[in-house]
Order: sequence, then C-alpha cells, then structure tokens
Amino acid sequence: MNRSIVRVLAILCGFACSAATAAPLSNAEYKAARDAIAAEYMSARASCASMPSDERSRCYMDAKSQQKAARAELEARQGPAAAAKETPRERIRDGAITAKVKAAMFEEPSLKSAEINVETYKGIVQLSGFVRSRTDINKAVQVARRVNGVKSVQNVMIVKGQQ
Repeated sequence: MNRSIVRVLAILCGFACSAATAAPLSNAEYKAARDAIAAEYMSARASCASMPSDERSRCYMDAKSQQKAARAELEARQGPAAAAKETPRERIRDGAITAKVKAAMFEEPSLKSAEINVETYKGIVQLSGFVRSRTDINKAVQVARRVNGVKSVQNVMIVKGQQ
C-alpha cells in the first residue's frame, strides 16, 4: 500500500478515535474505579517482590506507569468538570499527534506497528500493547518522542511471554 495513503488513513483514524468520548462517571463509580486502580497497583507491586533486583525495579516502574495511565484515563472520564479541562482544539491536536505517532511507527521497519496502541491526552502519548522485545519498546518510545507536539511518552507495553 502506498505510504501516503497509509499516512492519511492513520490521520483519519486518529481524528475519529479522539472524537469518541466516554460517558461521565458518578461519584460512586469514580471512587470504585480509583480504589480498583489502587488495588491493582498494590497487587502488581506484590508480584514484583519475588523477582531478582534488576527485574524488580523495572517491574515496579511498569506498575507505576500503568497506575498513572489508569488514573489519567479515569480523570479524563470524571464528568463535565474533567471534560471541560480539554478543549475541542486540544482534542483535535491530540488526534493529530496520535496519527503522526502511528504514521512514524508504521514507517519504522523494525516495529510491528499494528501491535502498538497509541493514545494521546494533552500532548502526553501513551503506548500500550504487546511487542517482541525490550528493544522494540525502546525503539517505539524513541520514535514517539521524536514526533512534533509530544510532551512526554508513557510506556505500558509488555514483552510477549513476560506478562
């Protein structure tokens, strides 16, 4: 497929994905979700405790990264007050950043871009999905950081077979 067609499709997909909004949460749902995130984080940290020290520190960092991403997503869904924090212009900008990151990953021959999910909120890019190796994770983060408009990159990708 022609690269320019793929790039246009990635941009359109990014705009379509950014336009979708989740229903606001009630206070009880918000509290339950916040508690579930905290419990999941504690469980993930507990599972890291039995690992060798070099793997343990990486496991702790991954658990914290996943917790931050889950909290950010929860805050984005918190309702009208949270929805007002991101303007339509920011949503469009985030959609464009998502599309640019996806296109950059597609153009990187060493990455299987279909296995990496990209989401953007206020310029912060979150990469998730399953990849073949730690090298692929590092390369994907590096590619995303090079895209204009990206403020930071959160990595919640997992190496296949190491979950």
